[in-house]
Amino acid sequence: MPAVHLHDLPTPALIVDVEAFSHNVDTMAAALPGPRLRPHVKAFKSTALAHELAVAGHRGFCCATVREMAGMAAAGLGEDLLLANETLDVRRLQTLTTASDARLTVAVDSDETVEAALRGGITEVVIDVNVGLPRCGCPPEDAGRLADAARAGGLGVRGVMGYEGHLMTEADDQAGKVEEAMARLLAAHDAVGGDIVSGGGTGTYAVNRWVTEIQAGSYTLMDSHYGATGLPFRQALHLWCTVISADPRGRWAVADGGLKALGMDHGPPSIDGAKVWFVSDEHITFSAVDGAELPGLGDRVRVVPAHVDPTVAYHDQLNVIRDDEVVDVWRVDLRGW
Repeated sequence: MPAVHLHDLPTPALIVDVEAFSHNVDTMAAALPGPRLRPHVKAFKSTALAHELAVAGHRGFCCATVREMAGMAAAGLGEDLLLANETLDVRRLQTLTTASDARLTVAVDSDETVEAALRGGITEVVIDVNVGLPRCGCPPEDAGRLADAARAGGLGVRGVMGYEGHLMTEADDQAGKVEEAMARLLAAHDAVGGDIVSGGGTGTYAVNRWVTEIQAGSYTLMDSHYGATGLPFRQALHLWCTVISADPRGRWAVADGGLKALGMDHGPPSIDGAKVWFVSDEHITFSAVDGAELPGLGDRVRVVPAHVDPTVAYHDQLNVIRDDEVVDVWRVDLRGW
């Protein structure tokens, strides 16, 4: 691609520091090589980024939507795809299974989701178990019965999964609480059988020793929510913004990235050397702190999102940079449902 300078990018734009990204990929691959990691594409929604992880040795992936499954399969990344989410949409499952020769596995946690998988043409499932997060997952004591029902219908049952999402940033005895959660999952696995015990995420990858594979995705790009926990990953993703207005008395400045460009469910974004006052639809209002100089009109600022997953989902592409040059563009091609 022709050389594009960082300052030539229209804003707001997502930029990915390729050296920080490479550090993150290498660090996780050293800790969880090959199939020990099943990267979760919901964090970055890009088949180009997923390809980089496949090159690093991770050939199986998690998806959160049927759209992600279809896109990964179409991109030749369908060696082992797990829909780590429940669905009752038989039509979409049928479309997926008839259009793809990828290996497709779907999480189920009820008789209804088992039936949907059967009617949708799915051939393999995992039993999703509630390990403490009040979201999806069957009670551990019901896992064996569901596995029997799935097998009776002709489905292959590969094992179990359980997501301890409520413990990702736990500061008080995280390892002990993860062990308690995984005890529920292992009890279910005893009743279910299969080769897979899947769970975990970026926040617990280093302490969850009970699963056969970790489902992590945020580590690739990072955000301030995970960054505050001391993980060995670098902030690779920023929202690149332009200062479009400023208080004449130098009290605040306004950048052109707002609620429609940033995931805010984990809190406000941050800017080095600044205090973010508030975020509006298309604006971030901030002031300088710690002796930093307030940027002027036309200056560019790097904004750190608090939650990477929804932030990426607002954008069409990730601009990959080295120093101040755009060296690649990764399409965010797995957006939507």
